[in-house]
Amino acid sequence: MTLRQAQGRQEVFNDSPSPLLQLTFIGKQFGGLSALSDVSLHIRRGEIYGLIGPNGAGKTTLFNVITGLYQPSAGEFQFNATRYQTAKPHVLARAGIARTFQNIRLFANLTALENVMIGCHVRTNAGVFGALLRNLNTRVEERAITERARELLRYVGIEKPAQTLAKHLSYGEQRRLEIARALATDPLLLALDEPAAGMNATETESLKVLLQAIRSSGITVLLIEHDVKLIMGLCDRVAVLDYGRKIAEGVPDEVRNDSAVIAAYLGQETPSSSPHNKVRQSVSSQGLDGIDTGGGRGVPGGSAATLTHGGGND
Repeated sequence: MTLRQAQGRQEVFNDSPSPLLQLTFIGKQFGGLSALSDVSLHIRRGEIYGLIGPNGAGKTTLFNVITGLYQPSAGEFQFNATRYQTAKPHVLARAGIARTFQNIRLFANLTALENVMIGCHVRTNAGVFGALLRNLNTRVEERAITERARELLRYVGIEKPAQTLAKHLSYGEQRRLEIARALATDPLLLALDEPAAGMNATETESLKVLLQAIRSSGITVLLIEHDVKLIMGLCDRVAVLDYGRKIAEGVPDEVRNDSAVIAAYLGQETPSSSPHNKVRQSVSSQGLDGIDTGGGRGVPGGSAATLTHGGGND
């Protein structure tokens, strides 16, 4: 399915009573460490769904479970009416789940065009013998892949550097190239892990427009992001993880003012004379607006600067 064919999917998605993705009591343990505990949520077809939480909350671990990089220790998930307890990444990619990574993972010594063409091969038919013999069907398919890749580069706004090696692209172009490669798999669900990380305000606003266009084409978007302003202004619904558990879920206005969410970022209560409590009172009166969730969770005696600056994994 191409982006042109995807234009008609939105109506089908909106009429469907079942969610595209449903997680049921997902758990993930690494030895004695419980990274995820009883996480249940559902993502409706055609929506943009945000996933936030302090560093170490389990967001990327959940992404890795959904995309098959990790196998869950407990629970199961249903994607597009098919149940999975364990599944390999290539199986889920064919099923319609595509992702980008927190740290950019491109083929640095291939061109932008070639990177996107690699994503197209999830939906191709030519095998080893076709590649060796270069028969007519293989050549026709290769031309179609090339055109599809060019179409996607135009779609994400980086058509001009199509023949530029990925390592020579700007940071923002590399982020968009990852999205184009993910779109090349013709996904039903596009899972983006911090796509706005490192972008300036102009690049972030441009990314927002792109994600809205992707959703309008009928592709559901799952988004991890530390930019609260972007999440609250873009997502239809938001879930919050803390210490591997879901502590809140709802529309952005509900989540930004949820006391459990605010406490997750600010830590435990401190004496009223503490400067941290003054920060808590200020933030509690404004909700989550202004908090950059890239910082660590607040802790007694810690620095309030972690609420507005920083970054990290998961």
